[in-house]
Amino acid sequence: MGDTFIRHIALLGFEKRFVPSQHYVSHFQSRAFPSKTLKEMFPIEAGAINPENRIIPHLPAPKWFDGQRAAENRQGTLTEYCSTLMSLPTKISRCPHLLDFFKVRPDDLKLKMPAPVLEAQMGPAVPTHPALPLAPDITGPIILQTYRAIADYEKTSGSEMALSTGDVVEVVEKSESGWWFCQMKAKRGWIPASFLEPLDSPDETEDPEPNYAGEPYVAIKAYTAVEGDEVSLLEGEAVEVIHKLLDGWWVIRKDDVTGYFPSMYLQKSGQDVSQAQRQIKRGAPPRRSSIRNAHSIHQRSRKRLSQDAYRRNSVRFLQQRRRQARPGPQSPGKEERQTQRSKPQPAVPPRPSADLILNRCSESTKRKLASAV
Repeated sequence: MGDTFIRHIALLGFEKRFVPSQHYVSHFQSRAFPSKTLKEMFPIEAGAINPENRIIPHLPAPKWFDGQRAAENRQGTLTEYCSTLMSLPTKISRCPHLLDFFKVRPDDLKLKMPAPVLEAQMGPAVPTHPALPLAPDITGPIILQTYRAIADYEKTSGSEMALSTGDVVEVVEKSESGWWFCQMKAKRGWIPASFLEPLDSPDETEDPEPNYAGEPYVAIKAYTAVEGDEVSLLEGEAVEVIHKLLDGWWVIRKDDVTGYFPSMYLQKSGQDVSQAQRQIKRGAPPRRSSIRNAHSIHQRSRKRLSQDAYRRNSVRFLQQRRRQARPGPQSPGKEERQTQRSKPQPAVPPRPSADLILNRCSESTKRKLASAV
């Protein structure tokens, strides 16, 4: 049996990834491409000794935060790159590292989505080499989430992006700080999440539910409350976070008091505080309630719990937790009281007749009764 070699390569698709952030990757980038290994194995052909002797092509580098259109353009470039790589001398094109990279693995043969869905996302099937079947497991392109600006925003630094009311942007990364990295045509930059709203609903579907058990956090920067539903903290104060909202303003609990606080000024207890402090490069994002001339396309406003509701639910949870932690006997609950009431009571015997009493009483009692009569 002859040596194994690759006859044809075609890059048929790309997909969107969410870790470590939202971005597009080409399908073969799911594996670590051995470009560094090739340079070490073939230094002359890689141009390490003399750049003029380089025949190994450069791997096309992706642009930061590529959108769907850029990913489509790069798909053709990567296909050309793979074809050039396979046309190199045999010692390179058939080396173990390349063959292992392009080797079909068990997971590659698993169908990841129904064929109708795949065809709807990918469009018509991409023509392949006549000797090769069409791969059934290609993930179609997924468009980044789109949001609309509810008000004008003037950027305050070079890393931010200005907005006008009605602008539609693609959200590339949603940071817990409430600053989102967005792109709009050729513009890219950070935008406060409070200036954006989903196109289909005023509510943010990714907002988690409140967690009244709370997570321990520490304030890494002091903040003075500006509005009545906010909480002021000094650096180093410990609190509990009970609701992490995507706009960067979390609901915290300090003793029995709840209120909003900038998430970017908080750090999980037990972690490096100094490193987190160095990462603060901008101020807290503005709150939605502070934006003037905000204009939403939705008739109803977004659903938000009031601080009164947070406090009531928080106090109720804390009282229940304290009762459970209190040692000693506790008052019976409702079910226990009902069980006690349902127990049968002892029957009261009937009163005996006068003749029976006279018959059973003592002689002394009989004489007293006789004298009384």
